[in-house]
Amino acid sequence: MYYTETADGVILNVRAQPRSSRAGVDGLFGDDAVKVRIRAAPVDGKANKELIETLADAFDLPKSAVVFKGGESSKTKRLLLTGVSAARVRAVVEGH
Repeated sequence: MYYTETADGVILNVRAQPRSSRAGVDGLFGDDAVKVRIRAAPVDGKANKELIETLADAFDLPKSAVVFKGGESSKTKRLLLTGVSAARVRAVVEGH
């Protein structure tokens, strides 16, 4: 499963694809992660910053509602989306 529902929101497993020609949520990466394309290279935290901005835009959240829970230095990351339901996550991810 690519997400875990918690009392605070949803923890999303994300597979980041840096240096992409466009940014955005790009559906599932296998069964256990969401593929998110970002333009930035993984240098000096720029890719992680853009990843937070991209997820905030996709889920109509403020950037402060997207928080890393693990994997900041790997391609597969875990992020908490505060105040989001599992149904909303499925609609955004599986709607692409």
